[in-house]
Amino acid sequence: MKKTLMVGLALLTLSPLVAMASCDSVKADITKKIVANGLPESGFKLDIVANDQADQAGGQVVGHCDNDKQKIVYSKTANGADDSTASPKTGTSQDSSAQ
Repeated sequence: MKKTLMVGLALLTLSPLVAMASCDSVKADITKKIVANGLPESGFKLDIVANDQADQAGGQVVGHCDNDKQKIVYSKTANGADDSTASPKTGTSQDSSAQ
C-alpha cells in the first residue's frame, strides 16, 4: 500500500515537469506545421518573446511555452510577402493580359 502511494505521489509531483515543453521544441513543431502547409521556411519567422512583450513583437501569437511565460510570435518575411503578391490568385497578371 505504501509503495503504491509513493509511486502515485511521485507521478503527481513530476507531471508538471512533463507538461512544460521547451520553447525550442514547440517552435520546431510549429515550424513543421507551417512548412507542411506549403510556406517555405524563408517565408516566415518565429520569435520567442516574453509574455508581456507579445503585443510589441509585430506578429501573430501562434503558441506559448515555458509554462505560459513566453509566447511564440509568427510574422511573414519579405520573401513570403513577395511570393504572395506574385501569386496568380491576385489576378494582376491575368487582368493585364486579358485587356
